[in-house]
Amino acid sequence: MSVITIERKVLEKNDEIARLNRALIEGHGLFSINIVSSPGAGKTSILERTIERLRGSVRIAVIEGDVQTDFDAQRVARYGVPAIQIVTHGGCHLEAKLVQDALARLDLKELDLLVIENVGNLVCPANYDLGEALKVVVLSTTEGDDKPLKYPVMFRNASVLIINKTDLLPYVSCDLETVRRNALQINPQLRIFETSCTTQTGIPEWCRWLEERSRRPS
Repeated sequence: MSVITIERKVLEKNDEIARLNRALIEGHGLFSINIVSSPGAGKTSILERTIERLRGSVRIAVIEGDVQTDFDAQRVARYGVPAIQIVTHGGCHLEAKLVQDALARLDLKELDLLVIENVGNLVCPANYDLGEALKVVVLSTTEGDDKPLKYPVMFRNASVLIINKTDLLPYVSCDLETVRRNALQINPQLRIFETSCTTQTGIPEWCRWLEERSRRPS
């Protein structure tokens, strides 16, 4: 019982800070997403392809979460966008306070889109609101088609599903229709994109959707 009580208090404090983050982000007219996935699903590659397509029309900043290194932030920074690295030193997810500290280092009035790339994990990040507008879960075809059923909380809390690495479908045991069916069984409201960062399949559609939501009101 005491463990449950402590966990509830931690989440309540996190949610309080997340509300402050959301008010700050929305107050500057930004659209924000929290990208989550298992390790190796291709979050950073999708982010690179996204920046390539949108950096001329959408002002983007990235908050990178990683357990130990800043490799992903280095990759993103090569595209000339602000990138703040958060190293969790073993922590399995980002928390709202870490994002709050990163926001203080960004000039929010000069941005249209904030992307938070979470630590590779489909369990812990599902329960932590960071102040984002919505969660985007990335699932690669190499992981099989049963991930939504194994990690239902993440898919239930997400608004968008990106099924990545579709170019590998001939070589892996994964059926796209089964992935879609399993995901929509958990969350019928999911917006689904099918992408390949190698062939660029689906990337234009994803970027067009993201750009529409990143437009500041005139």
